[in-house]
Amino acid sequence: MATPKNSATQAAVRRTTTRSRSTSTASKAAPATTTASAASTAAAAAGASAPATGERPSAAAAPSIKTSTTGQRKKVSLALQGGGAHGAFAWGVMDKILEDGRLEIEGLSGTSAGSMNAAVAAYGLIKGPEGAREALHEFWHSISKAGERFSPLQQTPFEKFFHGWKIEHSMANQMFKFMSHTLSPYQINPQNFNPLKDVLESVVDFEELEQHSKTKLFITATNVRTGKARVFDAPEVTAQVCLASACLPYLFQAVEIEGEHYWDGGFMGNPVLYPLFYHTESRDVIIVHINPIERPGPPTAIEDIYNRVNEISFNTSLIKELRAVAFVQKMMDEGWIKDEYRDKMKYVLMHSIRADNAMSDLSVTTKFAWQWEFLTMLRDRGRAYAQQWIADNYDHVGVRSSVDIHKEFL
Repeated sequence: MATPKNSATQAAVRRTTTRSRSTSTASKAAPATTTASAASTAAAAAGASAPATGERPSAAAAPSIKTSTTGQRKKVSLALQGGGAHGAFAWGVMDKILEDGRLEIEGLSGTSAGSMNAAVAAYGLIKGPEGAREALHEFWHSISKAGERFSPLQQTPFEKFFHGWKIEHSMANQMFKFMSHTLSPYQINPQNFNPLKDVLESVVDFEELEQHSKTKLFITATNVRTGKARVFDAPEVTAQVCLASACLPYLFQAVEIEGEHYWDGGFMGNPVLYPLFYHTESRDVIIVHINPIERPGPPTAIEDIYNRVNEISFNTSLIKELRAVAFVQKMMDEGWIKDEYRDKMKYVLMHSIRADNAMSDLSVTTKFAWQWEFLTMLRDRGRAYAQQWIADNYDHVGVRSSVDIHKEFL
């Protein structure tokens, strides 16, 4: 099955943000069937070749804010993985879902870059799908602008000419790796400067998010002292919480919240799924993957080895949680649960938008890339994968899982 090309996703128009506080701009589920989860057609979408990346929008291109109204609207929840700049792929997935209009996002659970996408989208959804698309676009454009000013991974004109956004070849990247493996962030950045905080607060009014958000929001961080996951829900989410969820311990000082210190939530949940089971009406959860589950062959270069170790580590908690989901499904499918208890359990329907092929050509260093051309390329890949997933799996939503957990993850 061929994945649609980017040219099919580039109906973009300029628009001027009308939010006065912006500082910069570029422009009930159907009854459950207790059959076992079916083999994934989503996996087929993930197995297709990555969308072409030759045609890319200009830096000023903004997404169309028109949404489709065809088809019945179905509630879903999204679970968003982290992965630095690769989170722009999830931006594209959400952008297409919001544009299509047939899936209503009831809940969002995010970790690291996924927490940024979740918080920004939840805030934008106060104004509806168009507001969420606009907010996400503004956030990632602001990330690119901040990278231009503050990223230590700046390239020379010579490096830009020959390597584009592939910063793994830059001298700055070599120096950055040496410094981050030799000195702690408490030594490198004693003032604890993090431009991401300013970017978040320029896009999201967290007080308004707390008071008016209709989207159930869950952000995960790892408690450094206890090693446990802490899930912050919508009333608790602040810029500081998002920074905690994205705090890589080799790059940033631990984030203090209420006397406790936190690191990246990906260590304990990437992302955490269970809040979406317990606190939403919808039984459908779509996992938007950033870290590939599978890769062809063993890595041999040292950077590729480190990258694969990171991917496996950050997918471990998710796979363990999916194993628990599969166990509960098996108990309900095979009648292990007494009738008086069945109604107290939710039969969760799992879906998956995989990024194995979409990220297969990207090195670990590109998680720190900030160039607008690179971010919009990932956005367009995400849009293409989401478009194909919706075409293949919309009819499954509210009816059955579209991914076979045992086959794909266990």
